[in-house]
Amino acid sequence: MSEKTGIEVSLLLPQGVECQPCVRRLEERVRAYRGIEMAHLDTEGDEPRFCVHYDPNLVTVEYVRAIAVEEGAHLSWRYRHETLPVRGLDCADCAQTLETGLQRLDGVLWVAVNFAAASLAIEYDSQQIGRPAIVGRIQDLGYELGPPPAAPQELVFQVGGMDCADCAVHLEDALRNSAGIAEAKVDFSLARLRLTPAQGAEVRSTAERVAAGLGYSLQAEDEPQPQGDESGPGWHQRLWRRRRDLVTLVSGLLIALAVGLTLLGVPETVVAGLYVAAIVIGGYYIARSGWMALRMAHSLDMNALMAIAAVGAVLIGEWAEGAVVVFLFSVGNALEGYTMDRARKAIRSLMNLSPPRATVLRGEREERVPVEELRIGDRILILPGERIPMDGLVLSGESAVNQAPITGESVPVDKGVGDKVFAGTVNGQGVLTVRVDRLAADTTIARIIKMVEEAQAQKAPAQRFVDRFARVYTPVVVTIAVAVAFVPPLVGWLLGAGTFAALFGDWLYRALVLLVIACPCALVISTPVSIVSAIANAARAGVLIKGGAHLEMLGSLKVIAFDKTGTLTVGRPQVVEVRCLEHADSRPWTECPDCRQVLALTAAVERRSEHPLALAVVQEAEKMGLTAGLPAAEAVTALTGQGIRGVVDGREVTVGRHSYIHNSAPDLCYDALCAAIDAAQDEGQTVMVVRDDGRSVLGYVAVADRVRPGVEEVMHDLRQVGIEHTVMLTGDNEATARAIAAAAGVDEVEADLLPEDKVAAINRLLDRYEAVAMVGDGVNDAPALAQASVGIAMGAAGTDTALETADVALMADDLSKLAFAVQLSRRTRAIIRQ
Repeated sequence: MSEKTGIEVSLLLPQGVECQPCVRRLEERVRAYRGIEMAHLDTEGDEPRFCVHYDPNLVTVEYVRAIAVEEGAHLSWRYRHETLPVRGLDCADCAQTLETGLQRLDGVLWVAVNFAAASLAIEYDSQQIGRPAIVGRIQDLGYELGPPPAAPQELVFQVGGMDCADCAVHLEDALRNSAGIAEAKVDFSLARLRLTPAQGAEVRSTAERVAAGLGYSLQAEDEPQPQGDESGPGWHQRLWRRRRDLVTLVSGLLIALAVGLTLLGVPETVVAGLYVAAIVIGGYYIARSGWMALRMAHSLDMNALMAIAAVGAVLIGEWAEGAVVVFLFSVGNALEGYTMDRARKAIRSLMNLSPPRATVLRGEREERVPVEELRIGDRILILPGERIPMDGLVLSGESAVNQAPITGESVPVDKGVGDKVFAGTVNGQGVLTVRVDRLAADTTIARIIKMVEEAQAQKAPAQRFVDRFARVYTPVVVTIAVAVAFVPPLVGWLLGAGTFAALFGDWLYRALVLLVIACPCALVISTPVSIVSAIANAARAGVLIKGGAHLEMLGSLKVIAFDKTGTLTVGRPQVVEVRCLEHADSRPWTECPDCRQVLALTAAVERRSEHPLALAVVQEAEKMGLTAGLPAAEAVTALTGQGIRGVVDGREVTVGRHSYIHNSAPDLCYDALCAAIDAAQDEGQTVMVVRDDGRSVLGYVAVADRVRPGVEEVMHDLRQVGIEHTVMLTGDNEATARAIAAAAGVDEVEADLLPEDKVAAINRLLDRYEAVAMVGDGVNDAPALAQASVGIAMGAAGTDTALETADVALMADDLSKLAFAVQLSRRTRAIIRQ
């Protein structure tokens, strides 16, 4: 059964219903989300509303509103609507000329020139054309823009103390209803507030006052964040800033003191006073949240029920029970706040991958500018070792780029003219000139951030089951309690059983008892005892499970998807084979003197390189003791994108790509050697051919990322505990992926995937199997980890972002613990059902 919600169009699109194409775009984009059944414009009421029909089993109304607002903001950013004053319009024909000239620009969707008002209205696609190009065309046609009205400056704040999605909604509503504030948008996942003041209004103090009244703090994003030392007074300051945690701590201390005094025989009045103080202090924020929900959202939530139950406990004299219930609920809220803070830090760490400034080429002049100022078509310069600031196309230069943050590829990828590069990746030793082909808000890393936030929001229905339950349960319980308090004494009085006042006292007591025992915290606290025990058991085994919901979901899995690099493989290149020209296949290469000599010469040259493949060669040679008698190469020259050359003990040695060696000296590259190299590359190995420039090709060194030991046994164990299908999702090429999958025993392979492709693959698996786990270790895996039913991160090798996004972490990088975790979950679920 579907439900629907209506949203004012003006809250989603600044131009409202005036631009029908934008309304249609919004309908299409919102309909694309999972759980959305229909999205359309409803014009039947007094004011048009954007109506969304959704499946309440898959998404919440808060999530539906959030995606509608986010997509509206994206459309408003991309499809710009402007009204510009124009000088020089002397006649109606001038207006027609200007209108026609602008309509011919690619990216201009609609334009109308008002001769009488000396202005033009225009809609354009900012991904195809920028405002400067439009202004330039206006000037080319002989007209000038008049002075634009001063635009209100958007204010951005970090919000402290916001630990639930309802908090964000309440804060938005309160700010929108405040004088001087034209627009307010709160991003719950990042705890960020964006304020647009009305023309000329000073709203910072107003916003801070409203936020403080709701229990939140605001700090301008461009101000330095407060820092505290790990020792001395710093922890006091941090605790004081987290008032909610402070009152929880004080409440717990008061309860402990009351218990101690009871054991010492202190009078009950003193002990009761301590319990009441614990209830008042610990329940302050709970009661305030319940009141705000009632006053602003007109609904009774669990906070309200907790407050009523605490008051009821005091009225019937159950001081200790009331204090403990309030304290446990407050602790739960505090832990939720810490969890959200960690998740927000993880998302912000993604943002730090892409540098904030870039070197743009203006003719022959270099200029450092913020990435937000870059436009499509700008040329930027990437120096050796720099992070690439924008997605783009290489115009000149060659270099090896470490794309692991985006694609998860195990070795740097050589880039040349015409190749794509991604923001957040790391340039190697070459200098690149790149043409920007995406704006800062649309780069691959920016889309990763957006996907992580969206996927986390899509999990909210399962994680917020108790809140949805309380929305119905709480009003029903309160209604029944009121009926218990008033109906029986009224009936008794009418039947002559006594006075209403006398009967009411007894039945009020019973109503309050009903409120206390009906508090869902009894269910919330007692049910997870087995889950907590299972989580502790898993932790002792090196599996960190971040909550009971994730533990339960592990037991329903039928399919597990794996990243390749760093998950199924070791995560770093290693020498897997060395072959000289005379090598006999029946003998291991490690026992062949000529093969060992090939490796020694290669290591001598590669010792001067910082490339990861070079490091793998040098480490293997050192492990075999081949570097002691051979000095490092001299006169080393890097052949950018092709290899490296140096003089070793008087011999000039070149180590490079097979294509480079073969093309430069085809008579030295034998057919048998070429066939062996092709076979190695088909197995996903990276081959470096070694040539003695004075004589001939000596052989080759093959490097690859090896499968983790014991992976085949892991796949067997997973099938034993009920996993029906395993899939490998990787950004590496098809040949490498299939070779690793065959060695690991994985059922299915999808290769050449970007982060959004991995998310799409997870969605396809969800459609087929309903419950899917994703195992990964890198930033590029974070969206898929968040989208999966259960995200599992490699704890030791994994990035901070992967660990924070995931629901489960294998702290020792031991994949064998996967089967243990699934089996533990199934046993726990069986106990819970019992």
